[in-house]
Amino acid sequence: MSDPSWVDPSIITERSRAWAATHAGHGSGDARLAHADTHVTIAVQTPMMREEREATEAATLVQGATRAGGAGERAIEEAPDPVRTCFERDRDRIIHSSAYRRLAGKTQVFVTANDHQRTRMTHAIEVAQVARSIAQALRLNVPLTEAIAIGHDCGHGPGGHASEDALSPYLEGGYEHAQWGADVVLAPLNLCAQTIDGIRNHSWSRPAPMTPEGEVVSWSDRIAYVCHDFEDAVSTGILTNEVLPAEVRERCGVTRSDQLNAFIRAVVSCSSRTGSIGMSDEMADALAAFRKCNYERIYLRPASVNQANQVIVVLRALTDYYLDHPNVIPDVQRMGGMSAGTPEAVRAAVTYVGGMTDRYAFGQAVVLLDWDRRDLPAAV
Repeated sequence: MSDPSWVDPSIITERSRAWAATHAGHGSGDARLAHADTHVTIAVQTPMMREEREATEAATLVQGATRAGGAGERAIEEAPDPVRTCFERDRDRIIHSSAYRRLAGKTQVFVTANDHQRTRMTHAIEVAQVARSIAQALRLNVPLTEAIAIGHDCGHGPGGHASEDALSPYLEGGYEHAQWGADVVLAPLNLCAQTIDGIRNHSWSRPAPMTPEGEVVSWSDRIAYVCHDFEDAVSTGILTNEVLPAEVRERCGVTRSDQLNAFIRAVVSCSSRTGSIGMSDEMADALAAFRKCNYERIYLRPASVNQANQVIVVLRALTDYYLDHPNVIPDVQRMGGMSAGTPEAVRAAVTYVGGMTDRYAFGQAVVLLDWDRRDLPAAV
């Protein structure tokens, strides 16, 4: 490797030279290789294209499962992908979206989580793992299940569920993260109707999803957050395993691994036996008792409620600022501007604040509103 004229040769290490030497890969001819000593080979074959994948789904998925077809049912028609099914494309679009990336900086339970606590992104990944395990066992459409699971919380604002309380007064009908994520945040991705429906209706208070894959995600979301929120609270010192309800300890164990395993097996067993996506009364009661324990001892503890109230005050102040100054919002600037106080300005302000990470939102409160850092949520 020759050192560029603008680089000081003294800072080029042997490791960096070795890494740079891989720019072009290894070998030449029919196949350029990643490793100089590659020795594995596969049988020469015809690639498995989308049509064959769809045919495999048609032959192997259970009756009632959702089949992929062509480009999918999208609001804006598209040409189908030659290799991926429509639901695989949805999953990939969500993973590569800025809305999904920002979940890494958004609250699950603890504002500005430490290195070992869940964020909205790690929550989404864990939901996808639970949902995939159930969907595979039930012979449902796994890519659709994963797409819904990965995208289900993209409508959450900064500061967790407190953002819904903060932003609801600005919108007719309120701010509900499932609907907002499906109909506003992810709308530019032009996702399939089944994916959008599963995201919009993953919350148990919403209408039932149109697909069994959406139903699987509804259960998987609850299973994942009940187990991991409790684990985070124990690791933080807020709770101990001794507060677990007796039916949870007896039926599911005290470790997250045992609990997830028990709940996943419960959904698979009940669903394969009855044809409806659900759990037996015994296991559903255990999950309900687990969730009630979390609500009373984690989400509604005084420190959590005080933190949520702080989030609400900050986010409303920020929203009011952007409502009065819509032309500082990047998307509004690109549109050519809009008048302050108009319905369009309200929606733009809510969209912008709702899309922020915790740290960016609270930082903007300090910079734009001269907010006292001592009045921000304690973890920030």
